[in-house]
Amino acid sequence: MTVPLETIKHMSNISNLKSRISSLFRVSLLLIVLFCSSQAKAQNRAPQSPPLTRILFVFDASFSMFGQWQSGMKMDLAKKLLSEFLDSIQGAPGTENLELAFRAYGHQVPLRPQRSCTDTKLEVPFGKNNMSAIKAKLKPIVPKGTTPIAYTLEQCANDFPSPSSSSIRNIVILITDGIEECDGDPCAVSLALQKKGIVLKPFVIGIGLDQSYINSFGCIGKFYDASSETSFKNILNIVISQALNNTTVQVNLNDQVGRPSETDVNMTFYDDQSGVIKYNYMHTINNRGVPDTLVIDPIGTYKMVVHTIPPVEKSGIELVPGKHNIIAVDAPQGYLNLKMAGNSEDTRTLNCIVRKNEEMQTLHVQKFNTTEKFIVGKYDLEILTLPRIKLSKVDIAQSKTTTIEIPQSGSVSISKPTDGPGSLYIEEKNKLVWVCNLNANLVNETIVLQPGRYRVEFRPRNAKESVYTIEKTFKVESGLSTSVKLY
Repeated sequence: MTVPLETIKHMSNISNLKSRISSLFRVSLLLIVLFCSSQAKAQNRAPQSPPLTRILFVFDASFSMFGQWQSGMKMDLAKKLLSEFLDSIQGAPGTENLELAFRAYGHQVPLRPQRSCTDTKLEVPFGKNNMSAIKAKLKPIVPKGTTPIAYTLEQCANDFPSPSSSSIRNIVILITDGIEECDGDPCAVSLALQKKGIVLKPFVIGIGLDQSYINSFGCIGKFYDASSETSFKNILNIVISQALNNTTVQVNLNDQVGRPSETDVNMTFYDDQSGVIKYNYMHTINNRGVPDTLVIDPIGTYKMVVHTIPPVEKSGIELVPGKHNIIAVDAPQGYLNLKMAGNSEDTRTLNCIVRKNEEMQTLHVQKFNTTEKFIVGKYDLEILTLPRIKLSKVDIAQSKTTTIEIPQSGSVSISKPTDGPGSLYIEEKNKLVWVCNLNANLVNETIVLQPGRYRVEFRPRNAKESVYTIEKTFKVESGLSTSVKLY
């Protein structure tokens, strides 16, 4: 049964005075005590400490680091610049919750007579204020072997201590002048580490790289090409800034005129590369009418899913470290209200399937006598009455409520002489339209139906000829019960 949208209904004395004054005084005193207590608790509450950040420097000491770059040999310049950088952050503000570690590769086994694709070693484990220890290990290193980047990244997983808190941030900074030389897949290894939550998206700093190699590093992590000594210094500062500085985010869920007025919906932030869930927040607008501020790690690229109906997605989100970032998405919403006339108990179990207009995917199954928010647009509804009520192109408008009200159901009680097959039909324009089959194992059953003219067809199970078909017509009215006897 199809019902056109336009046919649906959018539907005391002195003693008492003293007593009152005394009561008011006691209430006022209680409020003052409670207020002072809450203020004291707020003042005594310890401020939230910044998260612990662990940075593992992975240093290329392969034979190619003997090559010339800028004013000298790559290895000498890389050592000098990294050592100067470590000096600059020794005891610097913001490093109280910073732990460093140092791993090198290609520095133990020479290329000849046979290269080693397992030549990698954690030289300095994680610790605070261990810049001098890293410099001491860095100084005597001499380039010797090959470049096992994939294997080295795999070993990095064991360098990070087991996290004691989900807020700990594990970061890898890979400093290299060449690409993988041991047939490994650094991209796959990096992605696996990120998916397991062992590390955040790594940073890769290329030193004097052949330009043909550059495209090989984007899949490993955030790549920076240090084309000069100055750029190497700047890149290290940028990377550390991203690792240590708080970054805030404001999500604007815009309505149709571009105002950030939509709210009260969950948002999920995924790592855009690994697909790992990073954050979940229920969107809030504060008491000043501004979307709430979130603290989100700036390392990596995000995909945000706003769980409206249907959901809204935004990919490729990159945050500016240490800044207040605004992410804007169009999420205009309106309301769909479903009602049934009268006070029928059947509405407690009555549902409606909601789909986008001319699309088969079910977006939501909404109960009657409820109101839900949807992204503005046109929707097709299938109300699970008997017979089905199908409405197409139901318009959901910005901040408005579209009400769909259907007639109150009635019911029919069917009595059969025996069990057997049967079915119900509704008469529409001189045609019989199937509604449902009867339960062949019951002799009495009650079916809830929408108002209309119906016909029942039934044959006793033991009657093996079609001429024994029993046919009855009946009418169902809103809020009333009809009895049909098939004998």
